[in-house]
Amino acid sequence: MTPEDLRAFCLSFNEAVEDFPFRPEISVFKVLGKMFALSWTDQRPLKVNLKCDPEDAVRQRGEHPGLIAPGYHMNKRHWNTVTVDGELPDQLVRELIEDSYDLVVAGLPRADRLRLDRP
Repeated sequence: MTPEDLRAFCLSFNEAVEDFPFRPEISVFKVLGKMFALSWTDQRPLKVNLKCDPEDAVRQRGEHPGLIAPGYHMNKRHWNTVTVDGELPDQLVRELIEDSYDLVVAGLPRADRLRLDRP
């Protein structure tokens, strides 16, 4: 997965936007103002921080040591840093991004969740 592929996939979700609140080379992807992904677009290998269920976070780190690690500069209980260098299947990376988006949406107020469900 290239940085462009990662960006396009993150922006494919309903109401997803890209923001640069830290530095121009750090893309932050949000849904209704809440972050679901953060990526260093100038870094090689490409890495992305993703929100995750705490139990899944630990399991993923154990299944993919060196490729999925506790979230860099994030709450390590709820965030993982995923190395996107081709060793992890692109489908798995897409699933992890989608899970992160879904977790953030689940934490939104009911009215916002209903608004996202509309076509």
